[in-house]
Amino acid sequence: MRLCCPCHFGLESVLSYEIKKIGGENLNVTDGRISFDGDFNILARANIRLATAERVLIELGSFNAGSFDELFEGVKRLELERFIGKNDAFPVKGHALKSRLHSVPDCQSIIKKAAVERLKGVYHISRFEETGPKRQISFNILKDICTVYIDTSGDGLHKRGYRKTSNEAPIRETLAAGIVDLARIRRDSVVVDPMCGSGTLLIESALKALNIAPGINRSFISESWEQLPHNIWKSERESARADAISGDFRAYGFDIDRLAVDLSAKNCRLAGVGERCKIAFRDIKDHVPIDGAITLCNPPYGERLLEVKEAEELYRKMGQVLKPSKENPCYIISPHEEFEHFFGRRADKKRKLYNGMLKCNLYMYYL
Repeated sequence: MRLCCPCHFGLESVLSYEIKKIGGENLNVTDGRISFDGDFNILARANIRLATAERVLIELGSFNAGSFDELFEGVKRLELERFIGKNDAFPVKGHALKSRLHSVPDCQSIIKKAAVERLKGVYHISRFEETGPKRQISFNILKDICTVYIDTSGDGLHKRGYRKTSNEAPIRETLAAGIVDLARIRRDSVVVDPMCGSGTLLIESALKALNIAPGINRSFISESWEQLPHNIWKSERESARADAISGDFRAYGFDIDRLAVDLSAKNCRLAGVGERCKIAFRDIKDHVPIDGAITLCNPPYGERLLEVKEAEELYRKMGQVLKPSKENPCYIISPHEEFEHFFGRRADKKRKLYNGMLKCNLYMYYL
């Protein structure tokens, strides 16, 4: 099969490495998504193990769609019956960009009609009740090329299951995992987050360090599909559990908000890494670097939680107390274009990332 995984813009190289590691082949990398070849085991493995993918899609096909007629006929030619049974629900969603067909609702309607016509001819029925399990059809029309997918994940893969509640502005788990990878967290790393919020960076660091599959404790919509061998999920989970490792990894989280401290500790326990993570109340101005520790931080953004001037003052304090060096590297994500000025030092390297729709930079200090 041809599979496809969307990801945060800026994390394509990280996800590519992950996909190769699980056995994906013939990768094609575009902005915000990677397609690759894999069998049913790779499909299950991708859902369970990929840390930076947003979901796992089956790519049904691509075709030129410069008109509604071309869109209809293109969808009608696809072998939808491979994954959609006669009782299954098959809603349609998607988006269009830089294309003559720019109305998403109209495209949804045309694709739905074409899917119905295709399946009517296959199952020889005139009406679909759609009372069975959901087979989400999604589409992407870019520069008049339409690609149609079936979603195998259900809830986005960022929903690991450990964050039942969160603070006001949490970093998404998949983005946090990408930052962890870029920071080269290993089994013996010591990680510190001086403004830990709901603990996401700490938890994703622990999962990476101990090789714990991020999706090991959640379910996926395609697990109930009769078109997929049911034994693949059990075997891939058993394999993932067997690949978890031990190590000396430790994490320390601090926050000025006592509710955030309690929340982080709770989420760490839910993620199964509570013994590796110590959370405490502390103001950033009182922070003391831990020898050999890697600092990961998603400080509050002026646009969301603090007034801009307050955020800039916070960045000044961070620069004074974090004191990044080769022995104590720091990786800080922020949308503020002048972050380095207020922090008091130019980053050794910057990487453009997106936190949702918010353009950010990951400021890396490691020299």
